[in-house]
Amino acid sequence: MRRFGSARAALDALPRLSRPVTPVARAAAEKELAAIERLGGQLLCWGEPGYPEHLAAIDDAPPVITLLGHAEWLAAPMVAIVGARNASANGRRLAHDIATGLGECGVVIVSGMARGIDAAAHLGALPKGTAAIVAGGADIVYPEENRGLYGALTEDGAVVAEMPLGTEPQARHFPRRNRIISGMALGVVVVEAAAKSGSLITARFALEQGREVFAVPGSPLDPRCRGTNDLLRNGATLTESAADIVTQLGPLLHGQAPLRPLRPVQPRLPLSRAATVPTAPVSNDDALDVIVEKLGPTPVLVDELIRQCQLSAAAVASLLLELELAGRIERHPGNLVSLR
Repeated sequence: MRRFGSARAALDALPRLSRPVTPVARAAAEKELAAIERLGGQLLCWGEPGYPEHLAAIDDAPPVITLLGHAEWLAAPMVAIVGARNASANGRRLAHDIATGLGECGVVIVSGMARGIDAAAHLGALPKGTAAIVAGGADIVYPEENRGLYGALTEDGAVVAEMPLGTEPQARHFPRRNRIISGMALGVVVVEAAAKSGSLITARFALEQGREVFAVPGSPLDPRCRGTNDLLRNGATLTESAADIVTQLGPLLHGQAPLRPLRPVQPRLPLSRAATVPTAPVSNDDALDVIVEKLGPTPVLVDELIRQCQLSAAAVASLLLELELAGRIERHPGNLVSLR
């Protein structure tokens, strides 16, 4: 809308971006809105009041999210707790106790409603506030064993989804869901995670988004703890209780300090002067062609695109968004992009 001046003009410009893009028909949109209203939910759009402030600040924030439950939880300071689905009894108890302790400090717990650590964290936080970020539609219960928890969350907590109603969760949806979990939080706590756990994806997103990462140490004999122990080896904050988290986050929990700037993913690759200083004006169409020419199936750093294309960071970000909306590029962890 900033580029084209109106939503209508932006929609009219979509076909020239490449593969055909068909906007959702008004009738279909009204049908979806009516279905959300029947569930007692609402849509929250990026840039509008009620959209989570910290989530709005990440590079790939979802344009629209569906919310069931209490919107006020999304305005409170949040900490994410994630971990193994096949968690040990001790791991579940610790997740529950940390969530309870943080809740008593006015912190809302965000997690993914998975079995194991996620479910234990939600249950520990329910009396004080918790939000579940689901991989499918907000009306789809997954896993089925958590139907009771889902009901409690819609009644006393919140359920948030990026996908439309009725979407069954698929494997490719979970990494995208994880970036929302970390994006909404001031920090991510990992309790039991195997070496290739999805929880480590959430931790990686947290680092890229400038959030704090906390890890609960575990026995080196337990494969469920190898991922968390590796996080500690690489600088995560050792965590045994809610007090460790509150002490580390300090003023952030009460809005007395801003989030830290995003950490560069590869600080050993400094940007050239051309990457940070606007260059001579280039038409949007020509700039789009320049970017597409530099892209391929192998992911490339956005910073490298800025350097090579001799465009401002803002211009590259805007053009990449156009290509993403057209389905021509794919974003990868680490601020990388590639052609589809």
